[in-house]
Amino acid sequence: MNTLLGLFLRRFVVVFFNDILVYSSSLTQHVSHFEQVFQCLLEGQFYLKLSKYLFAQRQLEYLGHIIPAAGVQLDPSKIQVVLDWHPPANVKALRGFLDLTGFH
Repeated sequence: MNTLLGLFLRRFVVVFFNDILVYSSSLTQHVSHFEQVFQCLLEGQFYLKLSKYLFAQRQLEYLGHIIPAAGVQLDPSKIQVVLDWHPPANVKALRGFLDLTGFH
């Protein structure tokens, strides 16, 4: 997918495995970006399950983050899980917590 959409990556497309995020400054630009992405997918013989897609959203949840028009925020429910976590009682528990949260 990265190869197929390579020209658009980090310009107006983010790809994570088979999840495609298209972002734009305006609705007109968004439609143009979708047309370009759809054309590439068509040429690559990829098909979309439209029931899994959201179009022209002002805010969405993507990979555990809330993405509004202004930037990226952590999902508050994910933050709450960490805040509610029991403090590690030993080194093994601390390592487990750090592995879970992605800190090394």
